[in-house]
Amino acid sequence: MHNPFLPGFYCSEELREFGFAHVGDGVQVSKDCVIVSPENVTIGDHSRIDAGCHIIATGPVEIGRHVHIGGGCHLSGRGGITMADFSGLSQGVRIYSASDDYSGRHMTNPTVPEEFTNVRVAPCRLGRHVIVGSGSVILPGVVIGDGAAVGALSLVSHRVPEWTIYAGSPARRVAERSRGLLVLEAAMEGTALAEVAG
Repeated sequence: MHNPFLPGFYCSEELREFGFAHVGDGVQVSKDCVIVSPENVTIGDHSRIDAGCHIIATGPVEIGRHVHIGGGCHLSGRGGITMADFSGLSQGVRIYSASDDYSGRHMTNPTVPEEFTNVRVAPCRLGRHVIVGSGSVILPGVVIGDGAAVGALSLVSHRVPEWTIYAGSPARRVAERSRGLLVLEAAMEGTALAEVAG
């Protein structure tokens, strides 16, 4: 019996008909996602976006190869969001590339004319092999360096250096991250190349 609670996934061939800037091979996007302005979204090969995600692509949203976006994530792309190859978001992560001024010196929210607001708009970038834990929030202008990891329920407002582990609210450095996964990446890519060559 078909489970009515599982909406299923759109595949690459279907997604290419929806006006995305680019869709690679082997892409899966849950059918219950909300994607605003797909013409500003690129998705690389073998990436997957799970149920209940919202991608507001009023600016460029670039999703690399082998990227996973877990269920219930929200990407606010006005200032631009880049997720490099092999990066991933656990469930319920929020990335904001634009944010209101909370000081009280300006008005807030998108129903107010821009001349009365002071929205901070700055691109967010997640490097290769970055992983962000469930419930974390990434604020405008944050760059998370290659190989870095962010623990669950963290608030990230500043740059996270490459191959470090950050956690907390505000996020602070807790450890170095192993580069061992680069050996696995090389093996995976080598296997794929051998299969193509063979």
